Amino acid sequence: MVDLKSYWQNYIDGQWVDGGAGRIDIINPATGEKLAEHALANAVDVDKAVQAAKRVHLSGVLSDLRPVERGRMVIAMGKYLLDHIDQIAPILTLEQGKPLWESRIEIEGAARYFEYYGNQAETVEGRSIPLGSGYFDFTTYEPFGVSAQIIPWNYPVEMTARSLSAALATGNTIVIKTPEMTPITNAWFAYAAEAVGLPKGAVNILCGLGHEAGAALSSHRDVNQIVFTGSVPTGIAIASAAAKNVVPCVLELGGKSAAIVHDDADLEAFENDVRWGIYFNAGQVCSAMSRVIVNETIHDDLVERISRMAKSLKVGPGIELQEFGANMGAMVSEGQRDRAADMITEAVSQGAKVEAGGRKLNTPGAFLEPTVLSNITPDMTIANEEVFGPVLSVLKFDSDEEAIRIANGTPYGLVGGVFTKDIDKATKAAQKIRAGQVFINEWYAGGVETPFGGYGKSGYGREKGREALWNYVQTKNVAIKLKG
Repeated sequence: MVDLKSYWQNYIDGQWVDGGAGRIDIINPATGEKLAEHALANAVDVDKAVQAAKRVHLSGVLSDLRPVERGRMVIAMGKYLLDHIDQIAPILTLEQGKPLWESRIEIEGAARYFEYYGNQAETVEGRSIPLGSGYFDFTTYEPFGVSAQIIPWNYPVEMTARSLSAALATGNTIVIKTPEMTPITNAWFAYAAEAVGLPKGAVNILCGLGHEAGAALSSHRDVNQIVFTGSVPTGIAIASAAAKNVVPCVLELGGKSAAIVHDDADLEAFENDVRWGIYFNAGQVCSAMSRVIVNETIHDDLVERISRMAKSLKVGPGIELQEFGANMGAMVSEGQRDRAADMITEAVSQGAKVEAGGRKLNTPGAFLEPTVLSNITPDMTIANEEVFGPVLSVLKFDSDEEAIRIANGTPYGLVGGVFTKDIDKATKAAQKIRAGQVFINEWYAGGVETPFGGYGKSGYGREKGREALWNYVQTKNVAIKLKG
């Protein structure tokens, strides 16, 4: 049984409260039916949350702690998520659409962020700078203060954990705007904050529409730092609003990531990379392998292999897909599904060939078949714009230079991949690909420890790894003139 309340509230200053903008219906994408209602915040609610976070920050109750003590609380929040994974996972599946086993992986990944950044809390150290015998000079790092975090709907638990854990570890207080399509599971971060003893107002969580609550949060004068993951247009709007208050942002935006497959690549292993790269979470991943750029001599063989794999995937309601395996759930909404289906139709009109999938399922819910498109050319819309769905575009190349040119031919630059047994070829490609992370012979290689972020319209700033910690602190230099 899933313990799902019919109505969920926002969490502001340690209290569960209604929203000034009323309520919003949360839809189960696997059925199209109403799942629950959630409180909807307005600008007044946002201000209350920001003022609560500001009060806690100014009190010093978090920033004055010894970092190891703060880190222990952060680690404990991750343990809380794992202890409640059996409650959280089914609700995540019901509100987002992904298979139940994928939801469990997401929650485990979220807990790992808390473990990692909790352990990093006491490693944020300053340094002394020699200025000669008459001076003692040193640097310290201080939290920005109020961190506003606007979360995407595709990984509502893991993406919240990614920024929340790093912000707390460095002594910031937080206001989280949850995604309006998948807000429910964020409640467990409030439960965790209370369970580990964080002060009221340190963590605030509210659901609101982007144009209202999101806009109010990103333009708020008492917000000191902003983290956003989502679309390019929304990222531009947030950065523009923040710029008026000279507030720094971390933006993780879209991607049109490409895997370059050379003629000596292990194609059997690559089938598995495609499975994870484009069909995990129904392709609703910013770093998805949305393009495969393959040497023309192995093109037909590769297309046949990955098309066969795509056709073998079972597609159905995520709550029924409990075991790890070759399956895929619904997309997050019918609107998102229809957008992806329309892009497939447009690609076919421009000359693409559907090798697998390409259609909506003739059942209730936001389902789209795992799709493989061949005969794609770099000038096609689908080769340049993010689908954010289970749609793979396959392009050909006949020289290494052409492969790099195609890979770098979009405005994005989030991740890329190279598949070859030739380490020299792989290394040269990694140097030339315009992306913040390059995978060689395994898509999604790396982990919480490895920095992640984009070039170009994929955004700026880095999440994950130690690099992410510097997003949440300011450098202060202290210069002391010593008596002679």
